[in-house]
Amino acid sequence: MDSTFIAFRTRIFYFVFLWLHAAYGDISYSFPEEMKRGSVIGNIAKDLGLETGAISNRRARIDTDGTDKRYCDINLKNGELIVADRIDREELCGEKASCIIKHELVLENPLELHRISLHIQDINDNPPQFNEGLINLEIHESAVRGARFVIEEAHDADVGQNSVQQYSLKKNDHFVLVVDGNMIELVLDKELDREKQQEMNLLLTALDGGSPQRSGTVVIHVTVLDANDNAPVFSQTVYKASLPENSPLDTVVVTVSASDADEGVNGDVSYDFGHVSEDVKKIFSIDRKVGEIKVIGTIDYETTTSFEIRVKAKDGLGLSSYAKVIISITDVNDNAPVVNLKSLTNPIPENVSPGTEVGIINVQDRDSENNRQVRCSIQQNAPFKLVPSIKNYYSLVTTGQLDRELVSDYNITITATDEGSPPLSSSKTVQLSVADINDNPPVFEEQSYSASVSENNKPGSTLCSVTARDPDWRQNGTVIYSLLAGEVNGAPVSSYLSVNGDTGVIHAVRSFDYEQFRSFKVHVMARDNGSPPLSSNVTVSVFISDVNDNSPQILYPAPEGNSFMTELVPKAAHGGSLVSKVIAVDADSGQNAWLSYHIVKSTDPGLFTIGLHSGEIRTQRDISESDSMKQNLIVSVKDNGQPSLSATCSMYLLISDNLAEVPELKDISYDEKNSKLTSYLIIALVSVSTFFLTFIIIILGVRFCRRRKPRLLFDGAVAIPSAYLPPNYADVDGTGTLRSTYNYDAYLTTGSRTSDFKFVTSYNDNTLPADQTLRKSPSDFAEVFGDSNVSPEVRTCFIYPVKDSIYKVSVLENVLRGTIIAKVSAIDADQGYNSNVTYSFTHLEEDSFCPFEINSYTGEVKLTGDIDYEILPNYEINLQAKDPWGVVGASKLIIEIADVNDNNPVITMASYSGKISEDSAPGTVVALISVQDKDSGKNGQVHLNVDENLPFKIKSSLRNYYALVTEQSLDREKRSKYNLTLTATDEGSPALSSRKTVVLDVTDINDNAPAFSQSVYSTQVMENNSPGVNMLQIHATDPDQGQNARISYLLIDSEVNGNPVSTYFSINTESGVIQSLRSFDYEQVKEYKIRVKAQDGGSPPLHSNTTVIVRVQDQNDNPPQVLYPVQTGGSLVAEMVPRSADVGYLVTKVVAVDVDSGQNAWLSYKLQKATDRALFEVGLQNGEIRTIRQVTDKDAVKQRLTVIVEDNGQPSRSATVIVNVAVADSFPEVLSEFTDSTHDKEYNDNLTFYLVLALAVVSFLFITCLVVIISVKIYRWRQSRILYHSSLPVIPYYPPRYSDTLGTGTLQHVYNYEVCRTTDSRKSDIKKSDCKFGRAGSQNVLIMDPSCTGTMQRIQSEKSILDEPDSPLEVS
Repeated sequence: MDSTFIAFRTRIFYFVFLWLHAAYGDISYSFPEEMKRGSVIGNIAKDLGLETGAISNRRARIDTDGTDKRYCDINLKNGELIVADRIDREELCGEKASCIIKHELVLENPLELHRISLHIQDINDNPPQFNEGLINLEIHESAVRGARFVIEEAHDADVGQNSVQQYSLKKNDHFVLVVDGNMIELVLDKELDREKQQEMNLLLTALDGGSPQRSGTVVIHVTVLDANDNAPVFSQTVYKASLPENSPLDTVVVTVSASDADEGVNGDVSYDFGHVSEDVKKIFSIDRKVGEIKVIGTIDYETTTSFEIRVKAKDGLGLSSYAKVIISITDVNDNAPVVNLKSLTNPIPENVSPGTEVGIINVQDRDSENNRQVRCSIQQNAPFKLVPSIKNYYSLVTTGQLDRELVSDYNITITATDEGSPPLSSSKTVQLSVADINDNPPVFEEQSYSASVSENNKPGSTLCSVTARDPDWRQNGTVIYSLLAGEVNGAPVSSYLSVNGDTGVIHAVRSFDYEQFRSFKVHVMARDNGSPPLSSNVTVSVFISDVNDNSPQILYPAPEGNSFMTELVPKAAHGGSLVSKVIAVDADSGQNAWLSYHIVKSTDPGLFTIGLHSGEIRTQRDISESDSMKQNLIVSVKDNGQPSLSATCSMYLLISDNLAEVPELKDISYDEKNSKLTSYLIIALVSVSTFFLTFIIIILGVRFCRRRKPRLLFDGAVAIPSAYLPPNYADVDGTGTLRSTYNYDAYLTTGSRTSDFKFVTSYNDNTLPADQTLRKSPSDFAEVFGDSNVSPEVRTCFIYPVKDSIYKVSVLENVLRGTIIAKVSAIDADQGYNSNVTYSFTHLEEDSFCPFEINSYTGEVKLTGDIDYEILPNYEINLQAKDPWGVVGASKLIIEIADVNDNNPVITMASYSGKISEDSAPGTVVALISVQDKDSGKNGQVHLNVDENLPFKIKSSLRNYYALVTEQSLDREKRSKYNLTLTATDEGSPALSSRKTVVLDVTDINDNAPAFSQSVYSTQVMENNSPGVNMLQIHATDPDQGQNARISYLLIDSEVNGNPVSTYFSINTESGVIQSLRSFDYEQVKEYKIRVKAQDGGSPPLHSNTTVIVRVQDQNDNPPQVLYPVQTGGSLVAEMVPRSADVGYLVTKVVAVDVDSGQNAWLSYKLQKATDRALFEVGLQNGEIRTIRQVTDKDAVKQRLTVIVEDNGQPSRSATVIVNVAVADSFPEVLSEFTDSTHDKEYNDNLTFYLVLALAVVSFLFITCLVVIISVKIYRWRQSRILYHSSLPVIPYYPPRYSDTLGTGTLQHVYNYEVCRTTDSRKSDIKKSDCKFGRAGSQNVLIMDPSCTGTMQRIQSEKSILDEPDSPLEVS
């Protein structure tokens, strides 16, 4: 029935909720009570058809049904259901014949629910017990034989066969025992005689049916009396009552009543409980006289739904009767639902799809029927919902996409409400964290970056810093910067710049040169540490600014070794004539490339001048006869950099009209080396002179034209020579020699007032002339400063002061409205109507607020509004008293507001970052806190405190400012976050306080070195391993965070057998997996010890070391090596055995070794082949060859033994050796037998093989040649036949090996031809006079005569190929 109902309900859920899982049928187990903890009940995995691993993977667990105690559990390793707690059937089920405990097996992924019914079998662990240890019976001696007396039965907590099965009464003279079901009666078998025996004791024994059998006894004490022959009789055999749970104490449940027909003492009935449990006695009591059953304990429907109580009525002399009371407990909605979190995936990845199950909720209500029907809900503002599942289970699933960057934690409140009246509810808050996934790439703060650097910078200097933010968490949010691959001027970008992977600071790797390139662009990538990593790029433009690092380079005159440049100056040159020009350039730019020319030294300083910016050398005056012919000028060229750089050159000038007049030229020139060089110099000098004369004429003409133009335009009173403009002023007309704008100083002469200079005066609009005065009316400032007549401290309700008597009163600021705060009184000396006085406030402004009113008849001033000391501390009100005739009296009421502590302190974080480094020294300021209290006096005095037992304290700073500082050192690895509760309390009465909680994160520093899980690691590797095999993985942990906890594994440099350890092993820097780089040989090295370093990524990095021992295991890779007998090529080694050798004679011993070790080196010797196997044997372990019988004359002299030596490896390897044994008594016998055998035979065999091989080769060559010759003959013969009988015209054909020697034919080169003639070639038309054979070198050549226009005739040279015997040619 149950399984059918469950299956039906499952189908309903399946059709209504398609996403819900299925509930399965019951699983029942039956086992005895009192089994030991850990005892196996059954294998639930096998019973459900599940694999053992599925129990653990699906997070199987046992849930209880309506109780908090769990009696069984499941072993996740093997799927066995085991006993988890003591199971006492009597405690659980009492007297119920069937005892069933129901549990639930919950499986996840998908969710399944299996009900487990545990049938507890009774064991005989309780003996029968009587309610009383002594039963008193008082029987009248007049009782007749057969009288029956009811005895209360014994009770056994066991059930079934283990309960009470029989009773026995110890043999006596008067009574026998009659048992009818549960009724036990003593039957009087013999009349009593009080005079003989007034008392007697009977022993009653109760026996159960268990094995072993248990028993209980009671003594029945019988007292013989005179009268009392009626027992009490209950009005009902069974009493029934209904009682709500949680009924108050002393509630009367039911009243039982029994009557006794006797009178007097014998008719007095007393009531008591029969055999009931101690639990019933704690809940109910019975009034012994009245029979009322009352409640004395707590009644809980969920614990017991009904009670069965046996009630005994006893008269005064011991006669009793029994009745049954059945009390049914009705349920009350007194249990709120209990929300149990059975499973929770926490944290949950933020990329889970909507509808993902993140938790399983179970709701239990111990009430019944409608009181246990529960509805569950969660708050509406969370992206989750509850989906009903099986029975009282709910699935917590997502309803939308999660984003950790928006909300990282959810506090989900689950509310469960039952349908009782009134309904009860409970809630449970589940904290769910959203785990980060790498879904956000780093984002740079700027779209592009630019940096400026001066050339010749130092390598390693900082250019700029790029910053990218990643909102992801921890590793996913850790940003690493790197340069993208690229080229700058053909070189990798990494050779110019580098970027700090952690900080994003870009450094210069080399010194830049502005003259090579002025700017370049690089791309920086920001990559996070997620899996897979995300990245973004940004462009960084680097601009190089020029530095004056290049001296001017003089192009002309250019010094060439020891030679010098000479300019010729005519003697008729006038002042201002262009003599030469110095040409220089500067590789720098801007001001650093602006050049100026100066004459540093000259032969005649007043004769020549040079243009400051043009470099033109001109005469300052006319040339005179007294001027020296040789003029030497040293010119300095300077740039405009800071500091400036310069270069000098020498200019040699000759004042002469022609070179012939210069005899001194020889003195300033160097000696000529040869006459030819001198001629070349003379020619060059004439050419240069001609060039310069032409150049001077052109320059003079141009200069003359330019000088005439400024003279015509100049209009000043004083001429300014050469239009000289000193520095700091600009040639704005752009007609000078300057190509750019320059600044010059202006120097004016005495006649400058007549020049064309014009001064322009510029005034600022906001500037006042000196002769003006600032005038403003007060109203002009009103808009700026406002009205200053109103006091911020006192607000008045009047305009004009009145000087009369004054009333003063003080009022608390929080006094209630309607409170009378003052009463004024005025006296009028008149009488009667004229003495009636009315009161009022006067001089009140229309827009003013006055929170008081006055009773015009009584003068009581009442509060009508709110007053606040913090807004206005006092009020001044003008009073007026007026009689009916208009006579007025005035006064003033001053109301002072007394402060009340009604404002809590307000805590404001003036400065707070929320983070602090764990290496912060004690006393480091964490936050600056401002505390304000609007109250005054002591009410405004505030004290700020922080939680105790935290490494922080509050230090008072400025007024109302406090500093939160560290009190001791912090350690992020012990505690990474602090929730600091700041409490501000004022000194008011009562004191008010406020709190503010701030969260402080402790940031990590690299203060912990990585720690290996083991101080020494060891592993084994088989020799001859493949290179690259994984041998061992080591692991180190670092309690730091982020980059500081990123561990890299490195091998410490050392040597193994003289080679670096890195040639033997490698280690994966990320995983710590150690690999072999070569194949190991146990016979060379049996053990390696290497040192491994674990280094974190902090700055500076910390590390720790460990030792790894690699033991090489031996492999059977070496066969045995036979040391004796030695196999020596073709020579023969034989052992002699005398013919008189007895059995066991030691012939020889095979000695072998194996370089392997262990079992691989254990050798065994076996005789593989022998001439006479019955004559010799080999020792299995020692290799000794012995005779196994007596040697006879019939035995052959030559004995050949083949011994195989095998090792014990897997697979085994072996070696063989041939042992020659000679059976003889003397050496000559042996020699005659062994001489002709081995060596000669081998020699003959080899010779035969070579002969056969040679014969085969020669035969093959001969046949091949024969076939080739025949084929060639046949081919030639067929060709000649075809050509001879052909009617086609004959085209002259010149075979190879012959040439056209005259070169008059069609051939452009010499060719060699062969002559091929047929058998009929004698009939051809070759003529002797037309063509000749000649010799070209060592070859026969055909000489073509130009006159050969007819037919050709055959001739023969001195030695031609026609002499061949097989040639078909015939000579005529």
